Amino acid sequence: MKKQLSSLLASIALLATLIASLLPLSAQAVEYNTGWLSNPQHPPVEVRYMLTGQSDPQASTVEALLEVRLDTGWKTYWRSPGEGGVAPSIDWDLSNNLENVDWHWPMPKRYEFLGVETLGYKEHIVFPMTLHVEDMSKPVFLSGKLTMSSCTNICVLTDYELTLDFTPSKLSASQEAMHLYNQGMSQVPKQSSVISLDQISWDAGSRTLSVVATNSQGWQQPDVFIDGSSQQAMDSSFRTPSIRIDGNQLIAQLEVTSWFGTPDLLNQTLNATISDNDIAVEIPGLVTDLPIPVNSSASLLEVIAIALLGGLILNVMPCVLPVLGMKLSTVISAKTLQQRQIRTQFLASAAGILVSFWLLAGFLIVLKLSGQTLGWGVQFQSPYFIAAMVLITGLFAANMFSLFEIRLSSNTNTWLASRGDSSYAGHFIQGMFATLLATPCSAPFLGTAVAFALGADIITLIAIFTALAIGMAAPWLVIAAFPTVARLLPKPGPWMNKLKTLFGFMMLATSLWLLSLMANFFSLWLVSGIGVVLVIALLWRLGNVKGRKPVILTLAFLLFGTAGSLILGSVTADQWAKPLRADHAWQPLDTKQIAQAVNQGKTVFVDVTADWCITCKANKVGVLLQDPVYSELDEDNIVLMRGDWTRPSDYVTGYLQSNGRFGVPFNIVYGPSAPQGIPLPVILSSEEVIQAIKSAGGQE
Repeated sequence: MKKQLSSLLASIALLATLIASLLPLSAQAVEYNTGWLSNPQHPPVEVRYMLTGQSDPQASTVEALLEVRLDTGWKTYWRSPGEGGVAPSIDWDLSNNLENVDWHWPMPKRYEFLGVETLGYKEHIVFPMTLHVEDMSKPVFLSGKLTMSSCTNICVLTDYELTLDFTPSKLSASQEAMHLYNQGMSQVPKQSSVISLDQISWDAGSRTLSVVATNSQGWQQPDVFIDGSSQQAMDSSFRTPSIRIDGNQLIAQLEVTSWFGTPDLLNQTLNATISDNDIAVEIPGLVTDLPIPVNSSASLLEVIAIALLGGLILNVMPCVLPVLGMKLSTVISAKTLQQRQIRTQFLASAAGILVSFWLLAGFLIVLKLSGQTLGWGVQFQSPYFIAAMVLITGLFAANMFSLFEIRLSSNTNTWLASRGDSSYAGHFIQGMFATLLATPCSAPFLGTAVAFALGADIITLIAIFTALAIGMAAPWLVIAAFPTVARLLPKPGPWMNKLKTLFGFMMLATSLWLLSLMANFFSLWLVSGIGVVLVIALLWRLGNVKGRKPVILTLAFLLFGTAGSLILGSVTADQWAKPLRADHAWQPLDTKQIAQAVNQGKTVFVDVTADWCITCKANKVGVLLQDPVYSELDEDNIVLMRGDWTRPSDYVTGYLQSNGRFGVPFNIVYGPSAPQGIPLPVILSSEEVIQAIKSAGGQE
């Protein structure tokens, strides 16, 4: 009997233990799970909210998830839904002891319907979430209103009430919820040491966002999604990217649309979500206006060849003409020298050009590393640089007039004589100066080479600038290689002094032109006063050294030169008696206005120029103010915009760089048939301008 009683008591105890062990699981199923919720008016969608039971007391967080089931054909949306749809959201305002909730978004897919692209999910999706609790020792009451949009060929916006009570310190793990949570987190993009975001660049003119990323393991089938938390980003839709793969580098270009016109994405922080086979990363990046790296399908050797040609052409550009006198003076003086001296002098000039280009490269590298303005000729935006050039050209002019000489001691002269010609340093400086004065020009092929250089690494930049230097120094190098060329010139005689004086006047004219550029930075009266003082000093020194007659000739040159320049400023080179028309009324450059004008069916002609750019002025006088271009630009459907780069301008610089340009002149035509724009060559021609206007306007 006692044995039977003992067996009965043991059975009761075992049953009680089993019941007690099941009670927490039963409580958990009720307490940590809302169960499946649906709206009777929209049965294709079911949702449930679950806690995994995992918590972090130190971080005061609890892990949870939202599970969604959709019938076949229905979809819901990512946090950035694309061109249509509404992202799901939960309003937790009625909750207690809840600070905030982090929503983890799995990688979306692209869906297109009737030309509208959306981003989202179909069938079954798990959204992992992290609850931030105010006090982990106190109960938490979750009261959330889930608003979810679901679509097929129609869209339905549905609300679901989510309620849960729990105490964080008393949670226990749910195997089902943990499995679903981990499944969802495996689809959420994360940071990765394999993929890096190199650059995000915004081109407002073409409404294109460019993303550059590197995968150290190489790319297979990547896709790129962009979104952001700023109002400008949320109002924008980022279309399917055009992706180019170059080795381990990815360059994606996304068209950006917005109901509110052209968005201002510059300096915004955007999220780049990148997927590729089994990897997905999300990396934030600051949007800049820096140019994207140039497609390296053009090899470095090809670009170096282009740079050599661009440097060579730079010798015959309009802005190089003021230093023509120095070049010719070098050649003429070489007539009386020995071959070795000729070769050494011209090599010294070539070395000066090379060093000058290296200094320019170093200057641009410093700007690049510090995030400052990059561009060809940007030093002419500095009044201090221009002032230095005024002084140097004035000294060169005075030297050609033989108004001063540097006297050395007899010992120094003996030392120099024993080691060769004493003018090598002068030739070196002459080469450097010729380069600095030539940089306001943007020659054909030069822009391509400079754009590639500034978008590449530092070593490549130096290599390309070296090629530019060798191209520009080619005439000197040819004479250095074949010194007998210099001996083909006429024999020395009195004509050399007269020609040297002519070159002096050319340098003097260059000084006055440079001085006129100072009026962009200082008052006209101040600049005029400085000019008068310098001219008086020159005339006084000229009178002391040469006498009265050269003073009279110089005054005549200045007076007639000024009058002549005024005449040349109002007539063309081929129609001397016909005054130029008044310039058009140009609007300031505004990329937003460009897009609006094009949407209205108008054609927009953009001219980016600078007062110190001689090629710009040549384009203006020779093409823009001449028929048939002048009359074409005067039509009612043409909108004229001008960007002034005379002074530093981040806006104009960004616009240039967004078009892959780093110097002026730059002209481009937009229209209904060319919303991305038709860039024009550096040196304009009437035929090319008219053709671009017609093509952009859809007339051909």
